[in-house]
Amino acid sequence: MAAEIIHPNTEDTVDPVDAVFALHRGGKMETVATVPVRDADDLSLAYTPGVARVCTAIAEQPELVNDYTWKSNVVAVVTDGTAVLGLGDIGPEASLPVMEGKAILFKQFGGVDAVPIALATTSVDEIVETVVRLAPSFGGVNLEDISAPRCFEIERRLQEALDIPIFHDDQHGTAIVTTAALWNAAKVTGREIGSLRAVISGAGAAGIAIAKMLVAAGIGDVSLCDRRGVIHQGREDLTDVKAEIAALTNKAGIKGSLNEALAGADVFIGVSGGTVPEEAVATMAKGCFVFAMANPNPEIHPEVAHRYASVVATGRSDFPNQINNVLAFPGIFAGALQVRATRITEGMKLAAAQALAAVVAEELTPQKVIPSPFDERVAPAVTKAVAEAARREGVARR
Repeated sequence: MAAEIIHPNTEDTVDPVDAVFALHRGGKMETVATVPVRDADDLSLAYTPGVARVCTAIAEQPELVNDYTWKSNVVAVVTDGTAVLGLGDIGPEASLPVMEGKAILFKQFGGVDAVPIALATTSVDEIVETVVRLAPSFGGVNLEDISAPRCFEIERRLQEALDIPIFHDDQHGTAIVTTAALWNAAKVTGREIGSLRAVISGAGAAGIAIAKMLVAAGIGDVSLCDRRGVIHQGREDLTDVKAEIAALTNKAGIKGSLNEALAGADVFIGVSGGTVPEEAVATMAKGCFVFAMANPNPEIHPEVAHRYASVVATGRSDFPNQINNVLAFPGIFAGALQVRATRITEGMKLAAAQALAAVVAEELTPQKVIPSPFDERVAPAVTKAVAEAARREGVARR
């Protein structure tokens, strides 16, 4: 039964048996003390006068903030509410249930504390300035549900301004999990990633990040498609971001529509919504892979995809092979914070993808090329791989 909207100063009209609204009432998280405050002695240690000694020590040695506050284990989950799930630009207040959800996933799967921060601005300059001013309180920043192309500039400028990990999960989390699944899909079918030609539907944050990571992972070729078709260097309508990706992709020089690009392709990756006609899927290479990740409606329904593909993945939890960012971001931040990394590098992202793929490397079937989000091996494996990669790449401070 659909729930009605609750308006201020009116009686609640939400269906009392609606489990979703019941779960969200009052929010999904709270602040809990890690030390007792039972009497005056406890109070004098946790607060004044004892706290002044810790403040003075940090003032004299600023790096001690990581040892004597929660900073080294807390992430700001920052959004402006412009690209929330598949709902689009719904504003900062309406984004908060998602940001709370992200925060509890950080804690549940990575042991990392997170604070939802929804900003009442869509200005790139104001978002960057606000996050920079908030940064002393946090060990890392997870940018979330910020629309492209602004998200690219915001992430870049924050990385330049701050010495803590900045990670836009819609881009990199999706790319990491997709790459891990593709590695395993190739393995389970006896192929190499370097022999595959992929077509990506959607040239927003996720699509561009996936393309870049697949190139770094050694994909044979990848073509990226937006609403006007295949992105190639001959197009005159490209933004700077799309022009950059055009130079890195589409070695075959394919032009035309998404449907035309799919002819003979080994891999379809959907991060766009919309529907791909079955006739186009039928033109893909025999034994192809279909990763149709739009939610709630995949670009190619699994029932259709299975008629042609050897491996099928979606973004949904009710089908096998769910491409879910929760497989990546908790462990990535846990690993980065563990070594107090100054940034999250491309090498750390690839290490996360490799670790994620390895979790189920000995259990592979076409219906299991990626672990379940509830597989307890995932976060420790990703955390360890990211921490080790940070040390190799010289961005770890311990």
